[in-house]
Amino acid sequence: MTIRYFVLDVFTATPLEGNPLAVVLDGDGLSDQRMQAIAGEFNLSETVFVLPPDSARHRARLRIFTPVSELPFAGHPTIGSAALLTILGGQDVAIFGLELLAGTAACAGEKTGEGAARVRFRIPRLPVAEVSALAAGPAAEALGLGVEDIGCHRHQISRFNAGVGYDCIPVASLDALARAKPESAFARTFRGPHPAAYVYTRVGEGAFQARMFAPGLGVSEDPATGSAAAAFAGALMRFEPPGDGVHDIEIAQGLEMGRPSRIALQLHVEAGALVGVELGGEAVIVMEGHLRL
Repeated sequence: MTIRYFVLDVFTATPLEGNPLAVVLDGDGLSDQRMQAIAGEFNLSETVFVLPPDSARHRARLRIFTPVSELPFAGHPTIGSAALLTILGGQDVAIFGLELLAGTAACAGEKTGEGAARVRFRIPRLPVAEVSALAAGPAAEALGLGVEDIGCHRHQISRFNAGVGYDCIPVASLDALARAKPESAFARTFRGPHPAAYVYTRVGEGAFQARMFAPGLGVSEDPATGSAAAAFAGALMRFEPPGDGVHDIEIAQGLEMGRPSRIALQLHVEAGALVGVELGGEAVIVMEGHLRL
């Protein structure tokens, strides 16, 4: 059995930067166990399988796997898959829906060069707050920081879920962000079906820098995490709610890993409420080949 795949660097226009993603085409008929094994073989933060859609109105259905488990939603697999479908589709601009376990993502893709595209999509679920009893002391210990490092402007520790839940941990400075790392206390501090810490700090008006750690999911650190950025929209609405209108936020991630990434987060606010969230970014093909199974 021979199956075609591509590897793209996502949330960047530069090869060997951003977040690498394996996209497996023509995988219809693979079992869940086989998909999980293939994701473990690639051993990237996520591997996505592009399958026929359930609805003829949509372009494809996606299954998204980390090296150890399946996810209902993830940003860089959605961006990367939509970019690849745009590149392979023969049109400079494409608009289509992608079916995820969390719902349908409405995507708009535009070719930007040979093997490259820019994508924007509306997330299928708005972020919702989840109960978080995490205090500053345990969070700091689990991340190798001091209690004085926790907090950024009006931001406090929170937890939000836009398909995948994240503990959102604000830190006071770029220095604190650079020093953060999972310590032995991480596993007993960050719990749940998706134990992950999204650590961030403000770097300017409408600009943040972040890191994401999820060692229990086989991702010690992720170069760019769209699902965490989507959840972070909830934290922004809680701690510094913008006025009505459309608001663009830029998030830098992966700098400490040598994989600089840029995530475009857009909030749509009406009557003081968040009514839409979009994620955007670029992707470029860096590898293609065949799985021989």
